Amino acid sequence: MRVALVSIGAPVLTFISFIGMGEIATKEVFDWLQQNPKIVRASSKVIRLMDDMATHKFEQERGHIASSIECYMKQHGVSEQQAYEEFHKQLENAWKDINEECLKPTAVPMLLLSRLLNFARAADVMYKGQKDAFTHLGEVMKNNISMLLIDPVPI
Repeated sequence: MRVALVSIGAPVLTFISFIGMGEIATKEVFDWLQQNPKIVRASSKVIRLMDDMATHKFEQERGHIASSIECYMKQHGVSEQQAYEEFHKQLENAWKDINEECLKPTAVPMLLLSRLLNFARAADVMYKGQKDAFTHLGEVMKNNISMLLIDPVPI
């Protein structure tokens, strides 16, 4: 899981997105980010687990590298169903960690924490129901993008 969390790229994406935040992203914020805080780990885990659960079968069909599902099954000697159940538990715990970090903010402004929450939310939208809308763009995702960019709700 340590390798999988890094390979998803969320920590790097977080760092880059904070750069564009202007003065709110102080040196202290980047020092905090370097410590790999719980909310960064949790949002990375949400993205990784949702991605792997949604893409596992398709990636195996095309002979892709072993996913974390395959690795978990082999490492723990469990069935695919048991691996999915464990991943769902880990996913639920990661969401709890994100909620906890947002409800008990650190020295980092909530505006920055919300970036991490939104990265996890984006994964939830793309991979909800173990469907891979990132790779296989369907009508639901097209409608989501249209509502966001073409027909936004006036504020």
